[in-house]
Amino acid sequence: MDPSDAEPVSADAGQGEHSFFDESHWPPAIAVFVFLVLNVADRLWLPSGEILDVPWLLPLVEVAIILVLIFGRPADLKKQRRWLHPTAVILVALMVISALWATVRLINDLIWGSKLADEPALLLASGALVWLGNVLSFALLYWLLDGGGPARRHSRHAPGDFAFTQHLNPEIAPRGWRPVFLDYLHLAFTNSTAFSPTDVMPLSLRAKYSMLVQSTIALALFGLIVARAVNAFT
Repeated sequence: MDPSDAEPVSADAGQGEHSFFDESHWPPAIAVFVFLVLNVADRLWLPSGEILDVPWLLPLVEVAIILVLIFGRPADLKKQRRWLHPTAVILVALMVISALWATVRLINDLIWGSKLADEPALLLASGALVWLGNVLSFALLYWLLDGGGPARRHSRHAPGDFAFTQHLNPEIAPRGWRPVFLDYLHLAFTNSTAFSPTDVMPLSLRAKYSMLVQSTIALALFGLIVARAVNAFT
């Protein structure tokens, strides 16, 4: 048997297998918590029944994601791969769907008109929250899907669904470099502002079409919100 075919995770056995993620879980947990606070504050501020009113579903999903991130630490990697990672993916998928629904509601109100859409301050605040929700949702989605998730990505020596600059130019990266959540947050942010890949290249079809959906939503939000806000101010 060729030694190069050996399972690459054996050297790390007993180390990374005792946590849900083979990296710090605090950055994504803090990011979701900050967005949860903003989301709740916005719901209390906005008029009842307006754009983001999918009654408290999104905050509940965000709380569940935070609990999984903080307390999801099974004793073995097989258990993690069997239920914990799929659970996190399902919760993040619900967050993505909720963010997409909020986007559809906002665009619908912008097109057909509403009380909120006629108030520039409320419009910009709700639009910024919807945009941030899309950025965070897709950042979590990219983080969990790329290469099978953080735990499996820990043992990979080649890029999975996304090729970062450090993959394409390994001489500029430390030995054994792996992307972490903040790298995917940067990816989601730049994709939502440039409406296209920047320094990270999608490799798989699911990566390409996830980025396509995100950039399309961001483009629609920017175009409609800016145009409506300028019109309302004038």
